[in-house]
Amino acid sequence: MVTVGRNDRAVPSPRAISGARASGVAAPSGVAAPSGVAAPSGVAAPSGVAPLVTVAWEITRSCPLRCLHCRADAQVRRDPRELTLAEGQKLIGEAAAAGARVLVVTGGDPFARADVFDIVRSVTEHGMHAGLSPSATPRLTPAALDRAAKAGTGTVHLSLDGASEATHDSFRGVRGSFRRTLAAFELVRDRGMRLQVGTTVCRRTLPELQAIAEMLEGRVDAWTLFFLVPTGRAPALEALGAPEQSRVLHWLAGLRASFAVRSVEAPELRRVLADGRGAGHPPGGAGPPPSGVGVGDGRGFCFVSHVGDVCPSGFLQVPVGNVRERSLGYWYERAPLMRALREQARYGGRCGICEWWSLCGGSRARAWAVSGDPLAEDPACDYFPAASAPSASPEVPVPSG
Repeated sequence: MVTVGRNDRAVPSPRAISGARASGVAAPSGVAAPSGVAAPSGVAAPSGVAPLVTVAWEITRSCPLRCLHCRADAQVRRDPRELTLAEGQKLIGEAAAAGARVLVVTGGDPFARADVFDIVRSVTEHGMHAGLSPSATPRLTPAALDRAAKAGTGTVHLSLDGASEATHDSFRGVRGSFRRTLAAFELVRDRGMRLQVGTTVCRRTLPELQAIAEMLEGRVDAWTLFFLVPTGRAPALEALGAPEQSRVLHWLAGLRASFAVRSVEAPELRRVLADGRGAGHPPGGAGPPPSGVGVGDGRGFCFVSHVGDVCPSGFLQVPVGNVRERSLGYWYERAPLMRALREQARYGGRCGICEWWSLCGGSRARAWAVSGDPLAEDPACDYFPAASAPSASPEVPVPSG
């Protein structure tokens, strides 16, 4: 994941995302990039094994929504093979022992499990920040959020994939999801939990990104943009091509907002910020550009499925082992794929020779989804490394406001 600090540039219009000049809404100062659900933009350079920062555990795939992009292809009924509470508590202990600072409880809809609050409590008892990612269903009630807060939830992640009821509910596949989501904003903040809102970035949502940003102003702590990877139900939607994704990243680099901005499956945002070209000025108006080693799939982050499979991430669901057989730390440190993800020499194409590899590394999930090789170059990146034939990447129109 990538975190962008607050910036003093205006939010451009949707046309600005495709390269047109536009002005937008100004947002004054805001919150610092939180240390909640998303991993920080960088960690100290590892010696051997990349330090584990964040673990996401999909405690169930049960969910009544029919989201068009769902990576999990969620089901209505719970899977009887799910990790039990006792197995989950053992996993939480293993995550803490491996050095994880954040554990995200996700799904499906985590509220489909009655023991979700016991799970969150165990996370906090092991000294980790507990993130919770519920679905906007009838289970998302004030009482449920009361219990989540009392159990120690630090950050709640909610999804918003449209600026109107029609667009969001169409994307989520259930009427009423938009209203429940907006109602939950205040419920979360009133209970002292951080609020992180996620939006899928694809051609369907692209025209509404600015409107969504304006809706979130002053209401959330962080905005996470998930750049579509064709996995699960996602092939039904169209992912952005490299030029389109680059323009969105440059727009984000200059976004003026009171909340932190994060990207998932678009680690190139780190390069745009650090290179200083994204907004036409030194990046990160509220702080320095990212430095160190970027946290990514198998490089500070890992995912555990509802049945205990350990994967580099939720979008790169290539199991390297199962926590019912060996500890989480064992698979994270020793699985061949996990180790390969930390060695640039193993990468192919431009990623294998890119000078920004340590900070970025490209989307491993997208490489796998498109080519079948998780170590291939990221097809949505338009950058050409200094060591490659083209001397520089194509010029990309930069929005200004």
